[in-house]
This record gives sequence, structure tokens and C-alpha cells, in this order.
Amino acid sequence: MFRGALLLVSLALGVSACGDSSNPLADKPYDATGQVMLNSAGDGEKADPSKPLEVRASGSDRITDVTATDAAGRYVQGELAADGTNWHSTGALAAGAHYTVRVSTEDENGAQGRRTIGFDTSAADRLLRVNFGPQSGTYGVGQPITAELSAPVQDPGARSTIERALKVDSEPSVEGAWHWVDNRTLHYRPKEYWPAHATVDVRSGLDGIKVGGGLYGGGSKPVKLTIGDRIEAVTDAAGHSMSVFRNGQEIRSIPVTTGKPGYATRNGVKVVLGRESFVRMRGTSIGIAEGSDDSYDLPVYWATRVTWSGEYVHAAPWSEGSQGAENVSHGCTGMSTENAKWFFDTIHLGDVVKVVGSAGATMTPFDNGFGDWNMSWQQWREGSALAAGKRDGSSPADAARLRPQL
Repeated sequence: MFRGALLLVSLALGVSACGDSSNPLADKPYDATGQVMLNSAGDGEKADPSKPLEVRASGSDRITDVTATDAAGRYVQGELAADGTNWHSTGALAAGAHYTVRVSTEDENGAQGRRTIGFDTSAADRLLRVNFGPQSGTYGVGQPITAELSAPVQDPGARSTIERALKVDSEPSVEGAWHWVDNRTLHYRPKEYWPAHATVDVRSGLDGIKVGGGLYGGGSKPVKLTIGDRIEAVTDAAGHSMSVFRNGQEIRSIPVTTGKPGYATRNGVKVVLGRESFVRMRGTSIGIAEGSDDSYDLPVYWATRVTWSGEYVHAAPWSEGSQGAENVSHGCTGMSTENAKWFFDTIHLGDVVKVVGSAGATMTPFDNGFGDWNMSWQQWREGSALAAGKRDGSSPADAARLRPQL
């Protein structure tokens, strides 16, 4: 439970300068001594972060400037009255934070005063936490960043606040954006694939910030990705061949077989989700009745997963006679054991596997793995709350008055 109401910083300002210089700006600022008062709270109690911060001048002095920052260096936006008698914040403070307020004043003779005041805000009752993915490590150029929220967020203003606080920095720098997959999930990707050998730092500045609906941001663990070589595997389903590229140069051409009629392999860009040296594949896992003509139950080696529903690139020694000539699989990309082992050893999480020329549908963006790259950049940007704010004429600052300075 938050305690306290309006936080009022009352300044009993001095009336004379500390010096006799004819130029008041050259004098040492006088001490604009004041006192901090918390309405409905006694000494030692913390301020309610949902209430505005107010600074008031007394006598003939006027306020010329106010800055309020928390320990993380985040500024509180505010408005100063035209006559300098008061200043008030235009958004909520962070919860569980220590603030430093620096007030500049001027007396009727032009002498400059200064006052610095510190105070703490109460911790939040309800926290919104962010879990970033993937975990820190080395990934391919197609790896998206994910952010899973601990509670659903629908309000556009709250979404803007969250996006502004979720930071993704890469070296070299690239253009990128968050996309709201649903009320609890965001994905981040660059406009193009990550540059080979880039580093990507992901962190949240949401801690303590008011999100809305009684929620305040909680702490989150940052992640750091190292991007490896640019590995792209492009399968031409109509030509029954896969070409594997490293940093733009073809390093291997592999005869393959893909999905036969009725089980056509999905077109589009997929991202490697995992690698399994052995997996048991059963037709029942994709809805094929046991004992039917299409039923199968096979031990499969050197399997590289590209969808959660069970599409792999794997060894298929039983179909070597068809590889390079016709499509006979149930949707996976099959190749010889030798080629599958080479592919398994060459490919990494986050590398790109693209299929063209198939009769199948295009890989969906979010419900079966990482199909993020199958959306155009314009479509991707439309899933950003900040881009939406720009389209309707508002500014992200309108929904997020507390600007993180990260």
C-alpha cells in the first residue's frame, strides 16, 4: 500500500544575495532553504509515486528551473508556471526510487538561489516484469529478441511506455523495432538480418516506472548476444536442391527432397530453433493415423529443427534415390546422412533456413517458431506502439512522461 498523497516541496527562499557584486549572476548562489512536507504522511515516510511532485516559491522570489532525477538518471518532466511561483510534474514518479530535486531561484534583485532536496517513493504493490530471450550466447543473423511480460498489457499508452524502456543496442548499430505479438509478448528484429559478428545488448529501463492499471515496472535480467557468421540455407523445393551460404559465398550444394503433395514444405524464412542428434519421428505427431498408408515411425539422425510443429532438416537415407529428383517427405527437408551431419555441424541457433518454390503456404510469423522475417518492414513497424503513436499524431512522450535516460 502506498502511503502519502501529494508530495510538496515548499521553499522558504532567501531574499538577498551572498555578496555585494553589481552583477548578481557573478555572485555565489544563495541558499534557498526550504523544507519537504508530505501531506498525510509523517516524517520518514515515503511519497506516493502516483501523486504529482510540486515545488512552490514564497515571498517575492520566483523559480527559474527545476530538475528532478532518480538514481538511474531518469528525468521527471514538468511544467513551470509563467510567473515562476510553482512547478509541478506532468507524470507519475517511479516507485521504489530515490529522487534528487534541484531548484534554481531568483529574487527581485536578480540574485540566484539554489536548493537541492532528496526524497524516496514507496515500492509498488504490483510489478510488471520482463523476461528476455534468448539467453545470452552466440546466435545466427536471423535470431529475433523476445520479451515476455508477466502480465497482459492492452492499453496503447502503457505499451508505448514499455517499448520506450526496452532497449536493444547493437554494434554496429542497425535500424530495428519491437512488434507486439500479443498482450504479453513482444519480438524485436532489425530491418535486415543482424550484421555478421555484431554484438547485441538487451536491457530494460522499466524498473519503477508507472505502466498503468496499477502496474509498475520491475527488475529484469539483461541479455547479450554475439552474432556469428551469416549462414543462410536456401532450399529450392521445385529444384530439389539446397544451397548453403556463409557470408554471401556458397559453401555447399546439397540434393534434397521436401514435402510431397498434401504435405508440401512451408515456403519462407525460418530460423533454426534447435539441433537434435537423434529424434524419433512418428506420423501421429502431425495427425496421421497409425496404420494408414502415410503412417511412419522412424529413428532420425542429425535433425535441425525449424518449426515447433516438427519440421526439420535431417538425414533421410531411405529417400536418397529421390533426393535431387522428387519430393517424397511429409514436410521435412531430407538429405543423405553425410550431408545432414555436415549441415548439423555447420548450422547454429538463429541461422536462416529459407524455402522457395514449394506448393506449401508461407511460414507464419509467430505461432510455429520464428517466422518474423516473413513480414515486410512496413508490416513489422505497424506492430509497434510507438509507430502507432506517430501515425495518430501523438508523441510517445504523451503516454510516457517519465523518460528513461539510458
